[in-house]
Amino acid sequence: MDLGLKGKIAFVTASSQGLGKAVALELAKEGAHLAICGRNQKQLDLAKQEIDKSGEGVVIALNGDLTIASDREQMISKVLQHYGKVDILVTNTGGPPAGKFNDIEQKEWNKAYEQLLAAPVSLIRGVLPGMKKQGWGRIISITSQAVKQPVKNLILSNSVRASVVGLSKTLASELGSYNITVNNVMPGYTKTNRLKKLMKNNPTFSSAVNEIPLKRFGDPDEFAAAVTFLASERASYITGVSLPVDGGWIKSIL
Repeated sequence: MDLGLKGKIAFVTASSQGLGKAVALELAKEGAHLAICGRNQKQLDLAKQEIDKSGEGVVIALNGDLTIASDREQMISKVLQHYGKVDILVTNTGGPPAGKFNDIEQKEWNKAYEQLLAAPVSLIRGVLPGMKKQGWGRIISITSQAVKQPVKNLILSNSVRASVVGLSKTLASELGSYNITVNNVMPGYTKTNRLKKLMKNNPTFSSAVNEIPLKRFGDPDEFAAAVTFLASERASYITGVSLPVDGGWIKSIL
């Protein structure tokens, strides 16, 4: 199936490892040009090499911290200087620390806001004028299954990520006339370093596989395939949705 992504410009954030890198790799395989970013220069360089080999498009790598406003602005500026536009924006950030309400200090709430909500807002604001001008765009936010069914001991993620869903749903209504779709993808328990860390620090996460109908954790490339489809021409009539990629873990009907 031709997804119509050859030559498209995609900016995937927090993409030096984990789900972000998996998405960047999948988009590269479809012929897209990539901008990736991360805080660890060594990991970023390795990711760029891997993505370079997987596709025929151009790949640029930007070092920066998405929780810092000036870094976000600098990265957006560099992407636009290099490519002139962004067709596909995939907003992704690392997850905030686990903990219950009494475990979390105010500074951690502030950081979670910058990481999970302020970052997507800044990134969308930066690429939106170009998408509107050309009359085409894809904005996809990687959230979490926690926005649909809260996960125990993850109060920061449960709380702040839900605001991204409200943002995306509202933008989907505002931007539809510009042929810009806005969607969320909600990863479930997926085999990344983030999950390994959660399992190490909290034994309850190790037993989570028993709650998944498919009886296994997901692979990053399975998640990336869903994101890539939403970024494609084939998904041109899908907007304002939050798609779970969780092996059936979410129990609600809607």
